Amino acid sequence: MPRFPDSQVVWDPSVLDYRFSQHHPMDPVRLKLTLELARSVGVLDGVELTVPGRLDPLELARAHTDDYQAAVRVAGSGRARIDLTGYGLGNDDNPVFLHMHEAAASIVGSTLSGARAIASGTTTRAVNIAGGMHHAMRSHASGFCIYNDAAIAISWLLDNGFDRIAYVDIDAHHGDGVQAAFWNDPRVMTVSLHEDPQHLWPNTGYPTELGGPEARGTAINVPVPAFCPDGLWLRAFHAVVPSVLREFRPQLIVSQCGCDSHASDPLTDLSLTVDGQRAAILAMRDLADELCDGRWLAVGGGGYQLVSVVPRAWTHLLAAVIGTDVDPATPIPDSWKDLVAELPADRLGGVPGPVPETMGEGGDVAFTPWEPASHDATSPPADAAADRFIARARSAVFPLHGLDPEDPRD
Repeated sequence: MPRFPDSQVVWDPSVLDYRFSQHHPMDPVRLKLTLELARSVGVLDGVELTVPGRLDPLELARAHTDDYQAAVRVAGSGRARIDLTGYGLGNDDNPVFLHMHEAAASIVGSTLSGARAIASGTTTRAVNIAGGMHHAMRSHASGFCIYNDAAIAISWLLDNGFDRIAYVDIDAHHGDGVQAAFWNDPRVMTVSLHEDPQHLWPNTGYPTELGGPEARGTAINVPVPAFCPDGLWLRAFHAVVPSVLREFRPQLIVSQCGCDSHASDPLTDLSLTVDGQRAAILAMRDLADELCDGRWLAVGGGGYQLVSVVPRAWTHLLAAVIGTDVDPATPIPDSWKDLVAELPADRLGGVPGPVPETMGEGGDVAFTPWEPASHDATSPPADAAADRFIARARSAVFPLHGLDPEDPRD
């Protein structure tokens, strides 16, 4: 496939400094391995990576209080003399590390650079695989996330020519921080597909979470049951997301592409393959092409199988943005396998997983579209459970958009 002419890969090497500790599951080696895999399979041939300029510190105020920013700066200076517990810092999820502010700000700057390029017309698609820090809240860190790059970029876009933005989050964990940031803003539709919040942190993202009084129906949550495989996850996505986005008519889609939905991820209990994750990424790109004249800002997110999953999933993400889609049957080059073998053990603080042989896993991404009667007593238990979740999500939000929750054509 020829390269998409208007695409941008944003990369700031300083994002590799975003490392909490030697054994923390979010190890930035996953980013390095992704870029090297993308290079080795030819995805980045002829692509000049965009290095963002310095982030204006004032942009952080779009999503974070001054006192929280000050706490992050002091904590990352190594001279902290303040109580950090109220800021979500210094705990097991978010241990303090040197230059924490600078590393977190570089992630924000990279995502904001992509947003600015799209707004200016310089590019149509942009991607920052280091981004997707969707749990960070206005006044505290949460879930490995210090600053919320997606929320900051969306806020900037709202001030620079956009008034209908769709945020679609496919991380296994609920996109709670972005939802909170735009809870009462009718200009932003936040859509999150995630594991059942009864069983997975942050234990939010129920279908009844619909947005504030001025934005009712713009927070859309589609939980799926634990161990949900490719076909049922894709059924849930296509039963809800295209319909609500078509009704909302966004000018731009921001996609958080966390890949911790994989069956082998150590922190979640979903059962997707890399093939299923690739299918989800391509579906979001298709919706951007259909609804937004192609305008698509993609960011990374969670994903803790550092070798076997993240590099493949996000190489497919880079390929989707650039327009050089990779066949899942493509063999993994020996040069990349050698790179993995040479990594010191302390660079694999999360769970590496086995070294893969191909860019896919033979996952079956075919799915049966949702039907109102599909969640009946004759369905296999897994199908019935997934269909009940789908029905709840549609019933909660579809009427608020003039859509019929029982009509599969909506």
